[in-house]
This record gives sequence, C-alpha cells and structure tokens, in this order.
Amino acid sequence: MAMKSQDMKSTSEVGAASQATKAEPRLTTAEQGAPETDPSARPECPSHAPFLLIGGGTAAFAAARSIRARDPGARVLIISEDPDLPYMRPPLSKELWFSEDPNVTETLRFKQWNGKERSIYFQPPSFYVPARDLPYTENGGVAVLSGKKVVHMDVRGSVVKLDDGTQISYDKCLIATGGSPRNLPAIERAGKDVHQRLTLFRKIEDFRALEKISREVKSITIIGGGFLGSELACALGRKVQARGLEVIQMFPENGNMGKVLPEYLSNWTTDKVKREGVNVMPNAVVKSVCVCGNRLVIKLKDGRKVETDHIVAAVGLEPNVELAKSAGLEVDSDFGGFRVNAELQARSNIWVAGDAACFYDIKLGRRRVEHHDHAVVSGRLAGENMTGAAKPYWHQSMFWSDLGPDVGYEAIGLVDSSLPTVGVFAKATAKDTPKSATEQSGTGIRSESETEAEASEITISASSPSTPQVPKQGEDYGKGVIFYIRDKVVVGIVLWNIFNRMPIARKVRCFLSIDEWLAHLSSSSVMYAAYVGSNRTSQSSRIHFHRKLWLSTLDSSIFTGDFLSCL
Repeated sequence: MAMKSQDMKSTSEVGAASQATKAEPRLTTAEQGAPETDPSARPECPSHAPFLLIGGGTAAFAAARSIRARDPGARVLIISEDPDLPYMRPPLSKELWFSEDPNVTETLRFKQWNGKERSIYFQPPSFYVPARDLPYTENGGVAVLSGKKVVHMDVRGSVVKLDDGTQISYDKCLIATGGSPRNLPAIERAGKDVHQRLTLFRKIEDFRALEKISREVKSITIIGGGFLGSELACALGRKVQARGLEVIQMFPENGNMGKVLPEYLSNWTTDKVKREGVNVMPNAVVKSVCVCGNRLVIKLKDGRKVETDHIVAAVGLEPNVELAKSAGLEVDSDFGGFRVNAELQARSNIWVAGDAACFYDIKLGRRRVEHHDHAVVSGRLAGENMTGAAKPYWHQSMFWSDLGPDVGYEAIGLVDSSLPTVGVFAKATAKDTPKSATEQSGTGIRSESETEAEASEITISASSPSTPQVPKQGEDYGKGVIFYIRDKVVVGIVLWNIFNRMPIARKVRCFLSIDEWLAHLSSSSVMYAAYVGSNRTSQSSRIHFHRKLWLSTLDSSIFTGDFLSCL
C-alpha cells in the first residue's frame, strides 16, 4: 500500500524537527529559579510548559508516564476539561456496577473479577505536582489543570489559549482530546423535556447519575447494541432485578454486537443478555421520542412504541477535533480525528494520541481506534516520540468486552461482521470466564499493554486429544477463536472466553493466508468449526456454514505451538 506524504515523513525530517524543538524553555525570571518570597502568590497556571498535554484521559496519562520514564526531570502539564484526575473508563460500564459497596459512587473503588480492590483513578492526588509549583520543582513532575479547556491553538507561536483567557506556551504538545458521545438525530430533534431524561454515557458523573436514576425509576431503555450498550444492559439487568426495574435494550442490528460478531455468535450473545433480565429489541430503528404524560414514548420506524422513564444513548463516539481549525491541523474525512503519520505526529512538535488520532497503521493502513489499549499504547508511544524516540506505531491494539463476570472476549485487528469468518470452538469449563482469567493473571484491566508480561509468562501444558463429541445446544460457543478474513488473509481475531493469549494472537494476525491456515487442518481433533460469509449481504447470498467438522490443532510452525492448545 502506497503511503502518502503525511504518512511517510522521513527520519531525517523528524530528526530535524526534533532538533528544532529543543530550544531552551521560555521561562520567566521566577521560573528560572530566582528566589520568590511567597509561593502562594504564584499564578494558578504556569506561563510555560515544556511538555503540554491537552486532554486528561488514558492517552494523556500514558504519555505523561512515558515522558517521565525517558526524561525523569521533565515538567509535564495536563490540561483537562474533566473535573477529575485521570482515570480509567472501562470500569464505568463493567466492574463498578457489580460492586456491593453502597458508597461506590463516592469511593469509586471496586473489586476486580479476581477479587482485588482498586480505585478507578490511575494515581492518587499525591502523585501530581500542583500546577502553580510545576516550574519550580527540582525534579519536575506531572501537574493537572482540571476543569480547563483549550479553545485556541497557535501552532506557529507554540501557544494555547484556555477558556478563561490564560495563555500557556509549550515546547512540545500532545493532543489527546478523546471524543464525545454521539446522540441520535431523533433525540436531538426532541424537546428539552426529553433531553432531561437522557444520559450520554462517558464520564464518572454519568455513572453516578445513572446509578442514582436506576434506583428511582421503573424503566430504563438503552439504545445501542455495541460494546457500551451491551455491557450496560447486562450490568443494569443483573444489578436491579431485585428492584423490579425494567431494562430495555434496542438497536437496529439483528443481534447484540451485530457489527462485530458473526451472526451466529451475535445471536448467542443476545440470548445471554436476555438471560440477564434484559428485554432485548433487535431491528429497532428510532423514529421519534416524546414525553406523553409522565413517561417517554419511543416510536420506532416499524410502528412499535415503547414507554420508558429514562434513555441511555450508547451509539458511538465523535472525536473532539475543535482545535483543528485554529491550529490548521488536518481532519481525516473518512475516519474522523486528527490526521497524523505513523509516528503520531501532526506537526514537528505536535503529536496526537487516543480516540482523536487518525494514524497510519503500517500493516492495515489508515485507521482510528476507540479502545482503552489503543489509548494506553498510542499515548505511551507519543510520549516516547516527544522525547526523541522517532518510533512508528507498529502495535496492533487489542480490546475486550465483558458481559458480566462469566462471559467475555478479547479481540485484535479488524473485526467486522461484514467480513467472512472462520470460528473454532470447544466446550467451556469453569476456568473460561473473565473472573477466572483475572484470578490467574492477577490483573483486572485486561489490556495487553499492561499485562503483556503476565501473558507472555503463561506456560501451556501439552494436552492429549479428547474423544470427539458433537456440541450440545447452548454449548457450541463456550470458548473459541474467530478469524476475520479479507482477501484470503487473516486481518482480525476474536478470542471468545479465552484470555491472556493476546501476544499469541498477535503473532498469528500478521497477514497469515487463510489458505495456509486451512491446509494445516485435518479431521482428527475435538474442535467445532463454523464458516460464515458476509452478514451484510442479501439473505439469498448469505453463507452459514454450520457443518460440524472436527479439526486438528494448528501447525506449531504457524501458531508457535500455543495458540489453540487451550481449547
């Protein structure tokens, strides 16, 4: 695939840019170490930050940690619209809902599936330096300006302007502004009375508000069948069954995770969500929403009407790119987000990471990714490159989703239900759950960037072949691996109820030919295989291959002898 000029900045160009940004910091006399009699008189915001990070999420925190690791004396300033210190988002739709602590909305502490307790925050307040003291600390540090927004960016002058008029200059800058939850046009057109009963779930304050609402109303409707919508549906369904709360989930696809999972597995997932007490409504397209009496009335395009008390819209994310106009930065017209090269650079001294980055993937082309692991890895890489590493983004980020502590999956690459898939399955055991996985690995946030050491150290014992048995109804998809194929090449993998094997999956998903893969299969194994063609073609041309084939494990020369031995 040919790379555009933006994608292929030469090493020499990057090096020259790096040298150009190594000018002496523009510090005031006081900031250069002159004595100051009253530290309390220091301004809240320093006038200059050698490393300025716009955004206070996972990517920004990962970048700050990376910068400090390579430059222990670095002074890093994070500017965040969020009133909270940097925190992880995944527990907001997962573990926090399963906490038995009645004060969880205040403590924001939760038990991971492995039973260990931790805070949602990456670090306690004591980790950070007060922003006003950052220029004066002997060994540098990381400071956070919370509740502040960068509204203008002067790229030539290397200066940003905040919403209160404050100006801060920088040597190097990271844009990690993340994204904002999308809304449905039908809801946007509705009146203020509808908007007052709507949650666009994204932040800590949204978790707190929705948890309170779930204890006060009789019915909540979640619109969206993707990761967030399905996780919240399961969490609410299980948590509030004893309260008599009705939980409805509606989406336009045929089943939960319909844009990601092959149809047969999407249907299985839908059944799982229903078993959690959720009234699932597939093939539901919202036409309008209004208030009738004291209830919300959702009208669908097929004529159905649904009454509810509160709506949660979980229909995707819109990257925050408002700074592009004042900064003169390019926004990708296909994927959205700031367009950067393989080193995450938008300009010689400006990098972008996380949800807002549309980067050049050296294996899969231009992409934009909205997952925790990508935020960690891209933030870390941006931090390294801001300190002179000049490294391309080669890491294939993973993502995961849990439907409670018993069912979960991890994935890598392009996982799109419109692609043909090959699935290999076996009967699950009690150890094949997210809860068991975290007990074995000792971690709860299953991001390879954070758990790669644990995963790489796992040893897999050789197992003797089992006696072939035809899968029973409901057991077909207990655990397995789904390969996504494009042009006869494996471009994505889902590990279904198989955990801590992502480093192995990464070795496989290196443009392995599916013909080569199939050539190593025989008829002597105990695994169940299914092939499914495109799920988005007409019914007549759809291919659903549920022949019960018993396949051999994959050749060790391709799969390093480890990949499917856990089946």
